[in-house]
Amino acid sequence: MIIASEQIQPTKTTCSETNFADLYEQINQDDIGLQLLSKSSEDVRKSLNRKQKSINDFITLLSPAATPFIETMAQLSWRTTRQRFGKTIQLFLPLYLSNTCHNICTYCGFSLNNPVKRITLSQEQLEAELQAIKATGFEHVLLVTGEAPGRVGMPYFRKVLPQVKRTMAHVSMEVQPLDEADYAELIQSGLDAVYVYQETYNRHIYAKHHLRGNKQDFFYRLNTPDRLGRAGINKTGIAALMGLSPKWRVDVVMSAFHLSYLQKKYWRTRYSISLPRLRPCEGGITPAAVISDREMVQLICAWRIVFPEVEISLSTREPAALRDQLVKLGVTSMSAGVSTRPGGYANPDSNQALAQFDIDDMRSASEIARMIRAAQLEAVWKDSEISLNNCR
Repeated sequence: MIIASEQIQPTKTTCSETNFADLYEQINQDDIGLQLLSKSSEDVRKSLNRKQKSINDFITLLSPAATPFIETMAQLSWRTTRQRFGKTIQLFLPLYLSNTCHNICTYCGFSLNNPVKRITLSQEQLEAELQAIKATGFEHVLLVTGEAPGRVGMPYFRKVLPQVKRTMAHVSMEVQPLDEADYAELIQSGLDAVYVYQETYNRHIYAKHHLRGNKQDFFYRLNTPDRLGRAGINKTGIAALMGLSPKWRVDVVMSAFHLSYLQKKYWRTRYSISLPRLRPCEGGITPAAVISDREMVQLICAWRIVFPEVEISLSTREPAALRDQLVKLGVTSMSAGVSTRPGGYANPDSNQALAQFDIDDMRSASEIARMIRAAQLEAVWKDSEISLNNCR
């Protein structure tokens, strides 16, 4: 059984595990929880000074013992981010294609049991959204849908992806997990990146919150980044939804194990980590844990210090004042001017009940760009590394 103190270092080699599920079964999550509580100030100092960092260092910097060191971690995180990514922040916009969903999930406004009007954008409605988005300056969109394969499955994606790609320079997707062959086809049609969030890495808690639909299949979702890696995707994004499990730090450490595995096995792929905290929504639940703003700072710094090459994405779930501070630490991409409902850009006054969840930072894209410039950083409206990846 793998314990949290063992190292998994990204190297350009193959991995013996067929999928991450094979490694997952060997990781002792109870041991991770105990290690988080057992770290000392001396452990933190050693981790900060160690050149070659491991999962154990990540646990140490995420532990309560590291709280007094946040200022030191923030300074190191800032320097590391600027060295690796320069003074740029990539801006992206989620484009909701559909809120139709066949799953019942306790924390999502799109859940099948919520009495909201269901909309799937036609190609004409999608074109109106694209033109509204283009007018704001965005070149990078994240296509989002509920999980309804009959309505928004591969036949729908085959129609809309080329349409979006004709307008946008960079196209990502956050939709239901697909088979490897489907991903390979979408990549040929211009798909640049896929974001798939495990929500929680605790199987028992996962089962409590996913009550109906294909999303109940924990391991099919868990192995999605493997299928993406084999299909040859340029970038994969993973995350845990913080607040779904009372042991949110354990979930984050499991994300780190997942990332280390992926970096080792699919080393040609770039990776992104997101930091979503559970937000209010129609029919939603009370979070099992509350992650403070100070803990968010600690979390970002731990990711950046131990995984200096990973992209870190911050959404409009977070309040404006906090985002203004976090952009200076380790974040590399941000959403701005967001609507979480289908048709929300071309028709901003349409029914608010269609939203997937409540956003907090309501500022426009231009306001976010001004904030980034005020932090002496540069807002980038498309993925500047696409050409580099295409030449690998």
